[in-house]
Amino acid sequence: MPPSQVLATDEQRRLGRKLAPRPKMRHYFVVHGVIQSQPLSSYSDVALCLHLDVINLFSLPCFSPIALVGSGWILRQSYMNHWLPYRKYEGPLLLDTCSSGLLITDSIYTNKYSSPPHLHTHVESVHNTYDSMMLFNILALLPFLARALAGYLVHDSSFVPDYVLEATLDEIQIDCEPRLSVIFNGTYPGPTLHLREGQTTWIRVYNRMRDKNVTVHWHGLSQRAAPFSDGTPLVSQWPIPAEHFFDYELRPEHGDAGTYFYHSHVGFQQLTAHGALIVHDANQPPYRYDDDITLILGDHYAESDDKIEAGLLADPFKWSGEPSAIILQGNSGNRSFNAAPDLTCTPHVVEVEPGKTYRLRVISATALSLVKIGIEHHEELQVIEADGAYTKKVIVDHSQVSSGQRFSYLLKTKPAKDVCKGEKSGFWIRYESRDRPQEITGYALLRYRCGKSQSLPTSLPDSPPITLPETTNNYLEYTLEGLTNKKHDGFPRLSEVTRTITIQINQVLTTGNYANGTLNGTVAWAQNGLPWKESVQAADNQVPYLIDIYNTGRTPNYTLALEHNGFDPETKVFPAKVGEVLDIVWENNNGPTGGWDFHPMHIHGQHFWDLGSGNGTYDAHQNEKRFRHYVPVLRDTTILYRYATKGVPHTTAGWRAWRIRVTEENVGAWMMHCHVAQHAVMGMATVWVFGDSAAILKKFPTVPFTQGYLQYGGSAYGNDTNHPVMNHYFESM
Repeated sequence: MPPSQVLATDEQRRLGRKLAPRPKMRHYFVVHGVIQSQPLSSYSDVALCLHLDVINLFSLPCFSPIALVGSGWILRQSYMNHWLPYRKYEGPLLLDTCSSGLLITDSIYTNKYSSPPHLHTHVESVHNTYDSMMLFNILALLPFLARALAGYLVHDSSFVPDYVLEATLDEIQIDCEPRLSVIFNGTYPGPTLHLREGQTTWIRVYNRMRDKNVTVHWHGLSQRAAPFSDGTPLVSQWPIPAEHFFDYELRPEHGDAGTYFYHSHVGFQQLTAHGALIVHDANQPPYRYDDDITLILGDHYAESDDKIEAGLLADPFKWSGEPSAIILQGNSGNRSFNAAPDLTCTPHVVEVEPGKTYRLRVISATALSLVKIGIEHHEELQVIEADGAYTKKVIVDHSQVSSGQRFSYLLKTKPAKDVCKGEKSGFWIRYESRDRPQEITGYALLRYRCGKSQSLPTSLPDSPPITLPETTNNYLEYTLEGLTNKKHDGFPRLSEVTRTITIQINQVLTTGNYANGTLNGTVAWAQNGLPWKESVQAADNQVPYLIDIYNTGRTPNYTLALEHNGFDPETKVFPAKVGEVLDIVWENNNGPTGGWDFHPMHIHGQHFWDLGSGNGTYDAHQNEKRFRHYVPVLRDTTILYRYATKGVPHTTAGWRAWRIRVTEENVGAWMMHCHVAQHAVMGMATVWVFGDSAAILKKFPTVPFTQGYLQYGGSAYGNDTNHPVMNHYFESM
């Protein structure tokens, strides 16, 4: 087991409770004979030991990291401030830990001191020169030193993460039946995590599985400044190996307050390995409400993740089928309270007080389902947020979410005289799937607290208490506008667009044929005829794209990509340069089967201005007329709809368009993909590299600060015997 000091208590792990603040530490460093003690941001009470050579430092460009090698003695401060030898240090590491001590290496004091007593004597005399020599040297070096010291830390037993998530493969009850599932902290859904704008949060993720990788993607959070924390295996990071852990560094930007979720990004694990993530405002929210209600949706399949994934990749192809239930906050809601073998198939109960305003946060973590939700006799909901961005109020009568989407609604409850003095204080919440061959339904219950004993309904409604519309493709289209803040300023107009990249999505036969409604062979989802599968990349020993840039300095061939509609066929990547404004147009093609599907398209690393959607094909100039008096909200997941179920094979009907400005702030390697888990497994994903290698390496730290991230199971990944060596990026900015 890792050091017990690092772990939360069992109860804290179960609830995902935030741990106590980390105590402050003091960094000690030596600059040609000057000892300086500098309090920096809170990490732990362990001092880091570092030596810097002033001459080498000044010969490098500003803020360039320097790799130092050598050996020496780690010292610790004892009684009456004497420096005593602690242990020998050898090796190429830039930093090491000790108890209130410092490290001096032979690269400064070459062959002068062969034993600890001599070294002790020298350090003691140097210590006495601190006051007279500090000003000149330290003031000149402090900006670099702060960055260097903050950037590279050993996460030993003194480091306490803010949250701990443990990924396990356990048998749990879902929809009143057992299922072997990947889950976090023993619960489904996983614990809710709470972050705050402008604050750094460390989340330790343990992989407690014996033979599976895992990562965690923080869905909707921009990972521009934490390049190895996006959670995309073989794109931005190596996955976390079995019996290892990884410390994710997150800091939402100001303007990111809103509703998010986290999930595994390996294979089909996202089905159950997910939980809500709430980013709280640094200041007062723009809308007033009394309390939060979070509803996270999921799909249930009786078959295991491995069997589903194997079928999707098999020859002959085997479809997963439709979910057997839609799960709302852990409950399927398809059996009554008094007729269910356990609570997991009963309705979830949402308790409210009369006369209050609630922020209803709806999160879709479904694998496949597009879901509509309505509340009996509560037909007015006010949309105030979409995908982590506050919006101007829009009144709707129901919620609609597809996989990866989130909305916040203001729900005003009825006055006490209407619910507490009458016979009805409970109201049904009904949810239904759409645009699939089979409609799946379920119920939750909105129950008022009236200060008296209230019994639960003995049966589900005989007929739907609320009618939900069948149409999906017009929900909030060309309606949502962002509130005025810096996050939404600078919407680029069509005249600023430098390139339009059209990506047609359809199924392709990789083996066999499709005839008379029957598929004989294998099928993949492809973008312009080319699928991207995590399983194929892993089998080919693919190095994650971002890591390959660090290792080789190579980025995709931009010139070659321009000859192939923006796609570099050699690296299977879409490159873009800093300064470009891109229009990305997704087109819905029905492929060889003639059947259309819907696709919730999700972007990593940044948000896009959603240009809307429509039937047919995209007309940029016609669509731009909509933005004369309307600025679209920034989103991270919007739906490429279908406008018919069946048609002539290989017909394009339906589009969704995004606009993205590539800047120095969003350089990196990012995915854009369909968030239907089956489609992603089958290849419906693209990888983009924003910026050339110079821009990326300028933005992010390089060796030695990134060394441990560059190999599978490298030193940035901890285990039972090794503490990880981590880059603290946000503290070094």
